[in-house]
Amino acid sequence: MDADSDVALDILITNVVCVFRTRCHLNLRKIALEGANVIYKRDVGKVLMKLRKPRITATIWSSGKVICTGATSEEEAKFGARRLARCLQKLGFQVIFTDFKVVNVLAVCNMPFEIRLPEFTKNNRPHASYEPELHPAVCYRIKTLRATLQIFSTGSITVTGPNVKAVASAVEQIYPFVFESRK
Repeated sequence: MDADSDVALDILITNVVCVFRTRCHLNLRKIALEGANVIYKRDVGKVLMKLRKPRITATIWSSGKVICTGATSEEEAKFGARRLARCLQKLGFQVIFTDFKVVNVLAVCNMPFEIRLPEFTKNNRPHASYEPELHPAVCYRIKTLRATLQIFSTGSITVTGPNVKAVASAVEQIYPFVFESRK
């Protein structure tokens, strides 16, 4: 088994965070009173709204900015954001769906082997940091992709990046380095 051989790694996307604007002021009190599946956080000045399909949670501010979390793909995130905009339209707001952007993707990948973390950190020093007293994983940052990887000794890797393509590229980039430090 060598690092160059094609190994099919399953990258499971667990969370996609997206943002959009409604281009109108939103009355949070009206949303809280008339909307379904809503939690009004008056002290913070926001409303949490949950959709069942796709399963997402949206944070709504009175300025018209909406953050959606919980989707498992970029397409599902956009579909959920559009459904949410439609719910706000049905409550009587002049919502225009604009400035949609995926801001964060969280994914998990399992390597078919365990990893020696001290050796991995020593070999990849400027990008990798390992503090076993604080956290059981190595934090590896790829600045060009704006991705952060949490590498555990079990071979589990948690990847955070700006989009799905960056997450996949980060896993492809890290594989030869973790392969060198396998148990």
